[in-house]
Amino acid sequence: QLLESGGGSVQAGGSLRLSCLVSGLTYSGTCMAWFRQVPGKGREAVASISAQFSQRYATSAQGRFTITRDNSKNEMYLQMTSLKPEDTAMYYCAADRSRRACRTLMQADFQYWGQGTQVTVSS
Repeated sequence: QLLESGGGSVQAGGSLRLSCLVSGLTYSGTCMAWFRQVPGKGREAVASISAQFSQRYATSAQGRFTITRDNSKNEMYLQMTSLKPEDTAMYYCAADRSRRACRTLMQADFQYWGQGTQVTVSS
């Protein structure tokens, strides 16, 4: 089970920190990622962090977002700074046991998903 928290409403330029608590998985061995989705569009990858702590970012997130994980707490985080109105979306936590998921960052390669947390950035 994946449980996101930390979403909310902020003004442009502000910051938010999303958290994802994982249960029922051997967390330390999983690929973890954040995706986001706006109504009418597909789910897009934002960032991922592998079991070896290797990070990848979407171009839109590079330099503004930081993904981290704490294996002792079974948690993953997304620190978001310099938020823009176009960052407004439902943010989902995703996990998969395979290394492939962290290589492809494709939605179909992730087996486990949270329910999402809404992030709204106003101008």
